[in-house]
Amino acid sequence: MVTVTDIAAEKIKELRDKEGLSNNYNVRVAVQGGGCSGLMYDLDFASEPQANDMVFEDKGVKIMIDKKSILYLAGTELDFSDGLNGKGFQFKNPNATRTCGCGESFAV
Repeated sequence: MVTVTDIAAEKIKELRDKEGLSNNYNVRVAVQGGGCSGLMYDLDFASEPQANDMVFEDKGVKIMIDKKSILYLAGTELDFSDGLNGKGFQFKNPNATRTCGCGESFAV
């Protein structure tokens, strides 16, 4: 299961409204090969789950994750920071053994 913090949920809803997307659009999270640590997070909006997606809901936000990516993301918390150390979504992934300095890639 993947969860979202209160601030991340608010930011997701704000971005969805800003892009003019209906409430039928949900968050799709995936893991792709690449980045300086080997794996990268991919975060986007999608209206429908794909055949191999698992769907979770937390704080009114539906999160769609393909079955391959859930192996890397189980227990992850999606957060949002707008502090001095950087602005944007952050993944707090308990499965990551190493992350890059920018937090956009990881290794397991």
